[in-house]
Amino acid sequence: MAALTPSIRFFESQLVEYKRTWRSSVFSSFGNPVMFLAAMGLGLGRLVDSGTGDLEVPYLAFVATGLLAAGAMQSGAGEGLWRVMAGVKWRKNFHGAITTPVSPADIVVGRAIYVLLRTIAVTLIFAIVAWLFGALELGPGLLAVVPAAITGVCFAMALTAFTVTQETDENLASVFRFVILPLFLFSGTFFPVSQLPGFLQPVAWATPLFHGVELCRKVALPDVGGDLVSAVPAWVHLVYLVVVTGISMFLAARLLDRRLRP
Repeated sequence: MAALTPSIRFFESQLVEYKRTWRSSVFSSFGNPVMFLAAMGLGLGRLVDSGTGDLEVPYLAFVATGLLAAGAMQSGAGEGLWRVMAGVKWRKNFHGAITTPVSPADIVVGRAIYVLLRTIAVTLIFAIVAWLFGALELGPGLLAVVPAAITGVCFAMALTAFTVTQETDENLASVFRFVILPLFLFSGTFFPVSQLPGFLQPVAWATPLFHGVELCRKVALPDVGGDLVSAVPAWVHLVYLVVVTGISMFLAARLLDRRLRP
């Protein structure tokens, strides 16, 4: 536990900072789930459910489980891009942190703890809103918050490793536009990956969001069959996310150390 003390101290500093800015995220935390579920679930969902398709579950439930993971990805991406750029370039609070017993590795671990808890809070709100919409049962929906939060941390750590190598924020918006958005659309959030062209399916399978969506869907909708989820066991998805997160944290710590201590 003593080895984690500097990381916990940095995590606490992130909480203090968030207490000053939390009001700016209130609308997105509550408003985004309502708008997404209303537009994509109730609106488009009615068309899908009344069409020729024969889903095992209402389309609203299918989309809600995908959006649970995709929303966590977007939240984690924001933490791994602009918040990290602020720490190393704009506000340089990461530079201040290493003048104390806090190391670059402690910063990465502290940030991972912060992102995990913040993503749990965001996805918990989403799960409750989805339950109020009738998209998910409350118990399984709340359990799916855990894999969603892991997905968010995975993206935050991977993008942290990228951001600490950047001198400006020019490429950050490009990452969101050309990486995060395509993943949002083509990793199983709105339709099964099996409906993608054959040459694109292996690409989707290699992405963290696919594994996050699959894991959330299998937890929140335990009775769905092979038409909506892959035959890959849930533990494989979990191991994939944990391994990618661990590798990303290692790289982020090494690269941040190089950035802060040239």
